[in-house]
Amino acid sequence: MSSSTCEIDSQLLEKIKKFRFAKYSSGNAAFVLQIDRKQLKIVEEEVYDAVSLEELIEELPENSPRFIILSYERKYSDGRVNYPLLFIYWSPSSAKAEINMLYASAKTFVQEKTDVTRGVDIRDPESFTDEYILKHLG
Repeated sequence: MSSSTCEIDSQLLEKIKKFRFAKYSSGNAAFVLQIDRKQLKIVEEEVYDAVSLEELIEELPENSPRFIILSYERKYSDGRVNYPLLFIYWSPSSAKAEINMLYASAKTFVQEKTDVTRGVDIRDPESFTDEYILKHLG
């Protein structure tokens, strides 16, 4: 278990757990987390349901990192659909170094606490595509 510069409270972990096991009608869902820098706590920023990757990118800050738990709608050629989870460390290259360092120091801790094993780092909005996500989901 990693220690961290930040804390995450049990109520937020419970909300994330409910998000993990929620049944969505269709599309991707995303749970976006940020760090409250004054309290050094992981906090919920927004939860999106039926969101495209393009819409999600539009909502993410251009100059500040975020942690995203993405429930990705994956459709197979035989008609099956599943919703694997992916932990995304959104770290835009335009973010200040000190903020990036704070998020980077908390990344492993948050990923372990949220129990999402697959993870990727994304620095460039252009690389945040369906093809990129599918490649990392295997």
